[in-house]
Parts: sequence; structure tokens; C-alpha cells
Amino acid sequence: MKIHEYQGKELLRGLGVPVPQGGVAFTPGEVKLVAADLIQRTGNPVVVVKSQIHAGGRGKGRFVEQPEVGGVKVVKSAEDAAQIAEKMLGNTLVTIQTGPEGKKVQRVLVEQGMNIARELYIAITLDRATGRNTVMASTEGGMDIEEVAAHTPEKILKESIDPAVGLQAFQARKLAYALGLVDPVAPRFVKFLLALAAAYDRLDCALLEVNPLVVTGDDQVLALDSKVSFDDNATFRHKELEELRDPNEEDPSELEAKSWDLSYVKLDGNIGCMVNGAGLAMATMDIIQYVGAKPANFLDVGGGATAERVTAAFKIITRDPNVRGILVNIFGGIMKCDTIATGVIAAVKEVGLKVPLVVRLEGTNVELGKKMLDESGLAITTASSLRDAATKIVELVQP
Repeated sequence: MKIHEYQGKELLRGLGVPVPQGGVAFTPGEVKLVAADLIQRTGNPVVVVKSQIHAGGRGKGRFVEQPEVGGVKVVKSAEDAAQIAEKMLGNTLVTIQTGPEGKKVQRVLVEQGMNIARELYIAITLDRATGRNTVMASTEGGMDIEEVAAHTPEKILKESIDPAVGLQAFQARKLAYALGLVDPVAPRFVKFLLALAAAYDRLDCALLEVNPLVVTGDDQVLALDSKVSFDDNATFRHKELEELRDPNEEDPSELEAKSWDLSYVKLDGNIGCMVNGAGLAMATMDIIQYVGAKPANFLDVGGGATAERVTAAFKIITRDPNVRGILVNIFGGIMKCDTIATGVIAAVKEVGLKVPLVVRLEGTNVELGKKMLDESGLAITTASSLRDAATKIVELVQP
């Protein structure tokens, strides 16, 4: 689950992490009011108007309708802030992370201008190689971390967090000195980083990125940006975070899948997949690519899916206009093959079958499931193995 920058900053502020003053606005009029209030409170005429979408690279992004306008703009009056917001709000912003289709900006963050002396990069995420949460730091704040990793990986510093004791002060000091920070900034950085690590743990984050973390001209340390995502498996512990979800920023199919307790991720291929089990789903996508096509989605219906959930999954797949064929790959254990067959038959009858469908069943009640499919009278191709299924569906979608 992802949230907007302004929402992440509000959470961080509440947990003791220093962030700039600012406020969210949905109309140019609201932007003007927020900017005027900021200017009055800070005594600084400079404010920053930041597009709020679930994607990075906004500063380098460009609007489709206003290509001369970037996703982040510095202005020097409330009136200028309102004029910039007029160009941002309701328009589509394209960044390196949105893809060419971009995302519509429906809100902006208006924030106080900062006297920036240095920009740093800080992030906390899970390092799967060590099985531990890890702090990453770099002097290359404001840069795409992927570029830094590709060209100057030695500039990325790491500290692994022991889950028994959390991030320790000596580790934060080690990073501070490695980043070239000295008194009075170094102890403030240590305090900032310890608070950030505590917030990451408290909120069950999957990623907490601050890019850039800034050192101001008066030696303060603040999170100038925030990118926060949460571990979906832990959201049951944080009911309040559900209120932060922005459905306009999420794929409608993924939202519908979530309501059916399905694991669905849309991809850019043309072979729709419906599989039970994450590992089997990954193997299915791999073999589709191996035989010359690309999967259109990851979809795990789970081990205890009902016929109704299978039907819902089928509808979600067929709604994707890029899907030219569907591969159903089920190993019947907890979920029996006849249950899958019932769901597939019901779904095909309800939504119609406009593309080729190949079904591979194995496991509990497999013979019954195959019999049901064969006697359904529908144009369903069965397969004896995963490779056979992948080969058949790719052959069937060839022009």
C-alpha cells in the first residue's frame, strides 16, 4: 500500500521526524490560502508547489498539456503558487516511474521554501539477502538512486538493523561521519535517523525513503521528501492507514481483486494468467516468457478459493484489453480441481469467451475437473503439463 508524500510527512511528523511546514490543497484557491499562510508564518516568500501522485521523479516530470511545467515548482508569492497549481491540477504528469501514460494530478502539496546547504539520500527497506531491514544512505541526494547504484555503487552506504535491538546510535553515527557530517549537524542527523527507523518499525513499512534529506543553512536536518509504502500483510494492525489509501492512484482491477482477496498485479504482456500459489504463478509467468510470449498479469487465487472468487478472477483478467489469451494453471491441493472447473465454466458463460483459453489442472479431483471442462461445450483447451499449456496458449494467440 502506497500513500502520498504529504500523508507520509504527516505520519513522520507525528513520530518525531522533522519535516518542513506545509499543507495539501485541491484547488488553486486553496493553494493560494495555504501559501499565504505559510509565507506569513515563516516570513519567507518562497514556497514550493509539489504535485502529489504515487510516483517518483516528479521534479523531472512534465505535464502532457503543459510540457513547460514540471511536477515540482518553486515560486515567490501566493499568487504565483495559485497560477502554477492551475496548470498542475487536473492535468497528466509523466515521469520516469509513471510510464508514458502518466498520472492525473488531483492534489498538490504547498510547502515552505528551504535554504538548502546539502542534499542526502536515506532509505530503509528489507534486504532479502540478509533477511534484515537495512538503512541505505548516500551523498547523492536528489538523484535517482537506481542511477547511483548502476554507476557509482560505492556511494551507497548500508547498515543492517538487528531486529532484536533495532537501529543503534553508533550505527547512525557511523553513517553520519561517512556522509561527511560534523557537529552540530551530525548529532541532529543521528536523532533524525533513529526516529526514522523507529517510524519504519512502528508503521510496518515496506519502504521508507527520504530523497532528499536536507541540511539547511542553519544546520537543521529535515525530510524534504518522503516515499512511504506499507507491508500489505501488516495492514490489519493499522486500520487507520486504510483511510490514507487513494483509490484514484491504484489500478481499478487491483482494487477489485483486493476486495475478493485475490493477489493481482497488472503487467504489460498479452497472456492472462490465473494460478493458485505465488510460487506456481511465478513459474507460470517464467515459462510463458520462455516459450515466446509475455504474461499480462500475476494472479494468485489462493489455496482456498471458491467458485465465486475464480469467476471474479476470470472477469478481472478478461477486462484487460491487452489480453489475447488466458492460461489457467491449477495444482489442486486445498482447492480442488473441480472447484476451479466450476468457476471457469461459470465465468466463461457469464462474460463470454473472446480469446483462447487453455486450462491445465493437476491434483485433487483432477479427472473430475477435466471431465467437467470437456463436457461443458465451451471452447476450452486442456493441457497435460505446464510446458504443454504454455506452448498451446502461445500458439493459439499467434496471428
